[in-house]
Amino acid sequence: MTPTLWLMLPYVAFTSFILGHLWRYRTDQFGWTTRSSQVYESRLLRLGSPLFHFGMLGVIGGHVLGVLIPESWTEAVGISEHLYHVVAVSAGTVAGIAVIAGIAILLYRRCTVTAVRKATTTNDKFMYVLLAGALITGLLNTVGSNLLWGTYNYRETVSPWFRSLFTLHPEPELMVGTPWTFQAHGLIVLTLIGVWPYTRLVHMFSAPIGYLVRPYVVYRSKETNALDKRRYARAWDSPVLPPR
Repeated sequence: MTPTLWLMLPYVAFTSFILGHLWRYRTDQFGWTTRSSQVYESRLLRLGSPLFHFGMLGVIGGHVLGVLIPESWTEAVGISEHLYHVVAVSAGTVAGIAVIAGIAILLYRRCTVTAVRKATTTNDKFMYVLLAGALITGLLNTVGSNLLWGTYNYRETVSPWFRSLFTLHPEPELMVGTPWTFQAHGLIVLTLIGVWPYTRLVHMFSAPIGYLVRPYVVYRSKETNALDKRRYARAWDSPVLPPR
């Protein structure tokens, strides 16, 4: 793949990400939601959702450490490359397996539960394909390129390339010779970033901070007499007839 691709695609994706969220917030605040389907099915959701979300926290943390923090910084605080490699592979594998297991359960739920399947839009399907592709290629990078077919130090190519995009001195040539799994992962992730604002993933930026400061909701009971209580009895019970 040419350096031009690794130069243009990231900026197109980042521009779409920023402007798309602004546009979505201004024009579609009522659609800024996960469109929860818990009312249709909850058993599989209770299992798959925590696996996916807590696994994603580990995946994001690993990317911050491995991509955004330079190798020289970790070495400066006494973390050797070997120690970093061991921690990254072990923790990354656990987080990757958890998040893939979680999304597999959620996809199974969407395919097998009729009500959930009918509530799934074409937009959702496209988003799930991209998300699953990003997770699978990411796990291939962690396990395959570090354990199965030798080691590859992405902190000397992929990480500097990504950081260079934010310094306005991009180095796209660093991505040209990387293994195909890293290139596939990069392309899928950039595409996912570009379409992010137009999917249900926008809920990631909706933190319920207002719940911390809102006033308490007060519930009051209402006294009812015997006749009022009988009014809400089972429909097949005989009604209480008033005296003549």
